[in-house]
Amino acid sequence: MNVIECMYKRRSIRKFQEKAIDKELLLTLIKAATAAPTACNSQPWEFIIITDENIINQINEKTYFGKYNAPSMIVVCGNMKLAMSGPVKDFWVQDCSVAIENILLAATSMELGSIWVGLYPVESSYRPLYKILNLPQEVIPLGIVYVGYPAEEKEPRTQYDEKHVYWQKYEERKHRARKKNTKFNK
Repeated sequence: MNVIECMYKRRSIRKFQEKAIDKELLLTLIKAATAAPTACNSQPWEFIIITDENIINQINEKTYFGKYNAPSMIVVCGNMKLAMSGPVKDFWVQDCSVAIENILLAATSMELGSIWVGLYPVESSYRPLYKILNLPQEVIPLGIVYVGYPAEEKEPRTQYDEKHVYWQKYEERKHRARKKNTKFNK
């Protein structure tokens, strides 16, 4: 499968088989993640691979989003001691996000299912992980990638919509914006 096909095939999988993923496959996902670019090559990311069902259950109980039955999860964190400083200090979010996308694409190419659940910047979502995972204060959990063998199949797709594409400069809105997740828009 070429890269474009992989991008179209990558879908959020929410149902997983009860089949463990080999350690080497999980490490391949991390290697794919670390092939991502980072601002000034800062590489502020850290990855916690979790296969212990007890820890997965603890995280699922304490986090607001997600709670999927995957046999593995990867918590992608930004280490503020490794992140850039000054006005570009928040580039760690972009750096870790592109690493997550690489994990998602690599998982798809390996016939694994995955879903990204965001944590940061909602403190109540990521704060419980500090105790469960023994995280130091300078490490911020950005998101969780649940990974497993899929128990569902989704058709490849793109969500291309010409209303979101402009040439040369921004034009007046081509479509009406709508509020999403209004309970979080305060």
